[in-house]
Amino acid sequence: MKVLHVITGLGVGGAEQQLRLLLRHLPVDCEVVTLTNPGAVADGLIADGVPVTHLGMAGNRDLAALPRLVRLIRSGGYDLVHTHLYRACVYGRLAARLAGVRAVVATEHSLGDSQMEGRRLTAGVRGLYLASERLGRATVAVSPTVAQRLRNWGVPAPRIEVVPNGIDLTRFRFDPLQRLHTRRRLGLPEDAYVVGGIGRLTAGKRFGTLIHALAQLPPDCWLLLVGGGPDESVLRRTAQEAGVADRVLFTGERPYVADGSPGPDLPSLTWAMDVLASPSPEEAFGLAVVEALASGLPVRYASCPAIEDLPPESAALARQVRGGVDEFARALAAARAEGPLPRTAPDAAHHYCITRSAAQLMDVYAGASSSSPSPQGVSSS
Repeated sequence: MKVLHVITGLGVGGAEQQLRLLLRHLPVDCEVVTLTNPGAVADGLIADGVPVTHLGMAGNRDLAALPRLVRLIRSGGYDLVHTHLYRACVYGRLAARLAGVRAVVATEHSLGDSQMEGRRLTAGVRGLYLASERLGRATVAVSPTVAQRLRNWGVPAPRIEVVPNGIDLTRFRFDPLQRLHTRRRLGLPEDAYVVGGIGRLTAGKRFGTLIHALAQLPPDCWLLLVGGGPDESVLRRTAQEAGVADRVLFTGERPYVADGSPGPDLPSLTWAMDVLASPSPEEAFGLAVVEALASGLPVRYASCPAIEDLPPESAALARQVRGGVDEFARALAAARAEGPLPRTAPDAAHHYCITRSAAQLMDVYAGASSSSPSPQGVSSS
């Protein structure tokens, strides 16, 4: 089977890095087209031996990109097209059908109750999404929570498949020597208690909550923010105004896997932490929480469907925090008071092993490639 993955961009982000990890475990011949921004993840994919094509799309309304994508799909001889992220789903599904590929799968990575990939869920966004969804064979939801949101939108339940995000358990297995090395490299005091935050630095992630919570914690507590984004300058200013700028470290965007990038990768940074805090009130999955659990970290989170969809005993180290700054400050202080715990991965982390997710996705591919009647939509003739 030859599969083309179409994604909006390949900068460092959860969906983008999840695609790279997934392609390392799919037993099919895969190529990737990025509509825009062939960033660090594109470099990583190429290093992995995956062909990557940049379509050079100028914006959401660059309709000239559609015939270019159709020609690329038609000439590639693909058995299946798999789209990722909103813009790629809209253009990729249509292009695949126009190119004659009827096996089309899309993964919905970032659908929340009120936003999708940071954009507000307007009637126009929803209408365009639903119109393009009819052109595919299946829509993959990364959690049961997202599957329910899709059903609420009007996507027919039989067309929805749940395939959760996956993690590389081996990469995140706790390494105490690397913990010491990474903490020294970051300039952290030996006795520092490190609160971690991982994710895109945007307003929706609410990392300012952690900065203000840090101001209520003892002076030997530090905050390690892993990620890049448009709100970095705002968060730096917030830390300055809160009087904790000297105890907040920004690492910038970090890769999930070691690929020659300067500085420690994401697993090494999780090993340097003592607790992971996720104040984002609306998540589609909660990948950072699951990865933190895989490294044996206790977690305090506001929203994490990946954990909420499992039995409570599968992730005893993960506890939900309802509220804002004061509640997170109390939760983090309580986590510290519990003292260090063994850094072993709970059942929840094993549930989301990447090999399991890859096997589930192959089942979706098999179903989409079957000879069942094509859904109503654009004819391939």
